[in-house]
Amino acid sequence: MTQSEKGPAMPDRAHALDLLRGMIRIRRFEEKCAELYSAMKIRGFLHLCIGEEAIPVGVMQALTPQDAIVATYREHGHALARGMSAGAVMAEMYGKVGGCSRGRGGSMHLFDAATRFYGGNAIVGGGLPLAVGLGLADRMQEKANVTACFFGEGAVAEGEFHESMNLAALWRLPVLFLCENNLYAMGTALQLSESNTDIHEKAAGYGVASEAVDGMDVLAVEAAARRASDAIRAGKGPYFLELRTYRFRPHSMFDPELYRDKDEIEAWKRRGPIVTFSGHLRDAGLLDDAALASIEAEVEREVDEAVAFAEASDWEPVGDLTRDVYTEEDAA
Repeated sequence: MTQSEKGPAMPDRAHALDLLRGMIRIRRFEEKCAELYSAMKIRGFLHLCIGEEAIPVGVMQALTPQDAIVATYREHGHALARGMSAGAVMAEMYGKVGGCSRGRGGSMHLFDAATRFYGGNAIVGGGLPLAVGLGLADRMQEKANVTACFFGEGAVAEGEFHESMNLAALWRLPVLFLCENNLYAMGTALQLSESNTDIHEKAAGYGVASEAVDGMDVLAVEAAARRASDAIRAGKGPYFLELRTYRFRPHSMFDPELYRDKDEIEAWKRRGPIVTFSGHLRDAGLLDDAALASIEAEVEREVDEAVAFAEASDWEPVGDLTRDVYTEEDAA
């Protein structure tokens, strides 16, 4: 099933502004991360989701606090939209002990047990089997939870994608598969790596309900995520959403980006999720300059506080480097 041409109805003003705030929050946080990376405050790999903000914000509206999240390595937006502290995420970027993974994971390995955020994963497709395991655990314990698993279209070429889809379908597991199709994986155009570029059809081949969604439209994402999660909670088995999106920045901060045309990037930016949704809200009389300025100021304060928290957080003591690595010997 493909996306309906008729878009979802505009929500009430409070919810609409919350969606906009959520997307702006992710955008400004990541823009600050790029700035800090250039200043060598953040080291290692850094993968930004700028341009894809509608996906985490829209999907999280359909999930409950009891649901589980398994993310990919481009997971800052997922973590923030799930409710993780911006300060804890930023401190993790810095490699400080105040980070959500005590500074040991960095950008690609955010984790928070309190929000059931089971981490980013540096291995392409590596989160898929984990999501199947979490879904199986919930089913065996007769819990009405959903496990939401985010991954890129590059992961569908990996063996664990097919194994995970097969087992989830066989066992009718409560897993919501969320493919963020940004067309390029690391740097190879989708049509050069997949004979069938309609990714959702791969899920349908395993008997999994699936649909393609405009991943640049936060309302379309939210509506699709609600349909899918409702079906899963009703015991209808796994569901697959192909969220068609586009990242505005390179694959990572190391990427020279020689594989994309600048005109293509600019064309996608013109239909970016924040600019288009802001326009719809203005047309509907739900957003004015004062409200937008208030949101921007609120987000700026939060990002500044997150940076200050990261700067003030301690480095892990050298004596703790083997902590959680080796088993403590019995003193007796």
